[in-house]
Amino acid sequence: MQDLLSYIIWDPKPEIFKIGSFGLRYYSVCWLLAFAASYYFMLKVFKKENKSQDLLDKLTIYIFVGTLVGARLGHCLFYDFEYYKDHILEIFIPFQKDPAGNWHMTGFTGLASHGGALGILTAMWLFCRNTKTDFIWLADRLVLVVPIAGAFIRLGNFFNSEIIGNPTELPWAVVFSNIDNIPRHPAQMYEAIAYTLIFILLWSMYQRNHKPIPGKLFGLFLILLFGARFVIEYVKIDQVEFEAGMLLNMGQILSIPFILVGIFLLLRKPKEIKRV
Repeated sequence: MQDLLSYIIWDPKPEIFKIGSFGLRYYSVCWLLAFAASYYFMLKVFKKENKSQDLLDKLTIYIFVGTLVGARLGHCLFYDFEYYKDHILEIFIPFQKDPAGNWHMTGFTGLASHGGALGILTAMWLFCRNTKTDFIWLADRLVLVVPIAGAFIRLGNFFNSEIIGNPTELPWAVVFSNIDNIPRHPAQMYEAIAYTLIFILLWSMYQRNHKPIPGKLFGLFLILLFGARFVIEYVKIDQVEFEAGMLLNMGQILSIPFILVGIFLLLRKPKEIKRV
């Protein structure tokens, strides 16, 4: 390895400030920015297509709840089931019990993006059923903002020094000092950059034609975002112990169905999908 001083040394405190027991974390701010950016751009879409802001406000509540519940369940079921199967209550509360039997507030220490995606889809289905909104119409618009939200969340992961990459000697390697002194791929930033580029592409396509062929933007989004996730997983360390030695890790396995659905949507004939 080269001299560590030739790499980026990353050792920020996770909290922006702390007053008493309350601390504002960068990760929390990034989550708020994710939803704020999503709302801003979706409001532009709704105004452009003569949809009411009240409808968007209702959608925002559905998506917020769906994202958090789905991401939490995704982590507990896909990545840490061995622990949570014996600690079911801890799935739903921000507390954990230590070996001595004492409870401590820890916050929700695990969220999984694939679970979040399933939570969003479920929330969309419920919203569309309750408001008589066409699912494909909504999917083609909502995927315009999901990538920029994902970029903010990965930025939050970067501030938390989590989801780190494998060791590398590339000049942009990052040493996450609170983890170890090994230069690593900044995998979180790879994803953040990829998601930002996907956002720019999809938003540009929509701006050129705000009435796309139903299902096409949704399909392209699934292929690009989960395809990027699949590739970037190769430079990440294993997130959980059981992934060691696996040909594909859990993130890649969970990405494949989304990619296949995206391919199906792109190859499906337009007349088979009802145009709004």
